[in-house]
Amino acid sequence: MANKLPEKAFNLIRQMPRVKIDSVKPLPGSYTIKKKQRRSRERGGTSGRGNKGQGQRMTLPRLGFEGGNTPFYLRIPKEPYYKGHHVKREYPPFSLLQLQRLIDTGRIDANQPIDLTTICNTHVYKLNPNDREFGINLTDEGIDQFKAKVNIEVQWAEESIIAAIERNGGMITTRFYSLECVEAVSNPVAFFAKGIPIPRCPLPPVDAFEYYTNPDFRGYLADPEKLQESRFKLAQKYGYEVPNYDNDADKDLFKMQKDPRQIYFGLSPGWIVCMKDKCIIKPKEKEYEEYYQS
Repeated sequence: MANKLPEKAFNLIRQMPRVKIDSVKPLPGSYTIKKKQRRSRERGGTSGRGNKGQGQRMTLPRLGFEGGNTPFYLRIPKEPYYKGHHVKREYPPFSLLQLQRLIDTGRIDANQPIDLTTICNTHVYKLNPNDREFGINLTDEGIDQFKAKVNIEVQWAEESIIAAIERNGGMITTRFYSLECVEAVSNPVAFFAKGIPIPRCPLPPVDAFEYYTNPDFRGYLADPEKLQESRFKLAQKYGYEVPNYDNDADKDLFKMQKDPRQIYFGLSPGWIVCMKDKCIIKPKEKEYEEYYQS
């Protein structure tokens, strides 16, 4: 029985979330909980919510709403960066420190390619396509602690992030997804339950086409020869050896790449994953095959 205690304790720690400021219990007696007001003869009949209105019914408007008037951030012409704010693409941040922690705790397997589906399946990183969130913005928090060798696919990354991953012998690719593809990739089980074909990934819009064809940002539409030249220049700039993916011990990991129209590994656009019968339905007509493979 005593020999199993360390193993049980290790499994318990492994399943528990990381210690954070918002998860640490305060010291006893450090503050007092205010007694909640209830409806009674002595304490009134509004339960602490005041008279009738927005506060009582919890129908408060969103932040920045001015009762129907033009809001401040649209009324002042000196702030041009607010122009078209409601249609801009959002990329919620995801740090290298979070990625390293997920690998260390076994939530992500570094021996398999990592994409948006892999990270969302950990239920640590949440993505909401309804808020125009188009994918992952990989940030440099924890760049000194990152030691993993991965083949990762993100939607946005800076030069320092690319250098940190390639310094460890890894590979990074930046890739565009439409909102329809983000909805399918972020929650595959819910998407497969709908019984609709896997969508094909469209090409990037005009304002993002240059980024995803640029080899300096490891765009998935960049020229492979220029990619190798860019890797060499970046290695010379940051002082590390250029990774050789063809002669690497994990070369099979780096060979696993998606087609520009593909959103899942091993699943082609146009296929239907039947959750009930646990089978895959493929299109047989040439018109559908040409459409999804074009």
